[in-house]
Amino acid sequence: MNVLIIYSHPNETSYNASIFQTVQKHLAPEHRVKIVDLYKENFDPVLRFDERHKRRDLLSWADQLIFIFPTWWSGMPAILKGFIDRVFVAGFAYQNGPRGPVGQLDGKAWIITTHNTPKIFLPFSQDYAKVLKSQILKPCGIKPVKMTQVTRVEYMSDRQRKEELEKIAQIAKRI
Repeated sequence: MNVLIIYSHPNETSYNASIFQTVQKHLAPEHRVKIVDLYKENFDPVLRFDERHKRRDLLSWADQLIFIFPTWWSGMPAILKGFIDRVFVAGFAYQNGPRGPVGQLDGKAWIITTHNTPKIFLPFSQDYAKVLKSQILKPCGIKPVKMTQVTRVEYMSDRQRKEELEKIAQIAKRI
């Protein structure tokens, strides 16, 4: 299986980095894995309409997409939003039909997000894992989409962090 990991976190020692490493380590060795590390490659999120800035080949290649990112201020990192704006475009990822988008992509996805949103704000915050699943991937034809959310990361004990990483490892093994 062709697996594309789209990773979006600037800190190489973050908990997201641990998640990223755990996923890579536990994917079956027969999978062909490619990585888009948006911060490491200094990805330019500005949408441009020219041939040089397309990244569609990786999306066409992948059978499985894995997104790993934190939720900041109720949203995905701007660099990831720019990636989506530049790659999941009309005429490639979807066609406009009379009843809305008609997906042009195949495959499935796994979205792994982290956040520290206090419980009091949860009813008012956007869940960008759900937005990515329902308003981007599904209309583009990617399904099923599994979601894993690790919440209140800042307040977790080391034991709780390890338990969450083990859950993620088990999911990665089943891909």
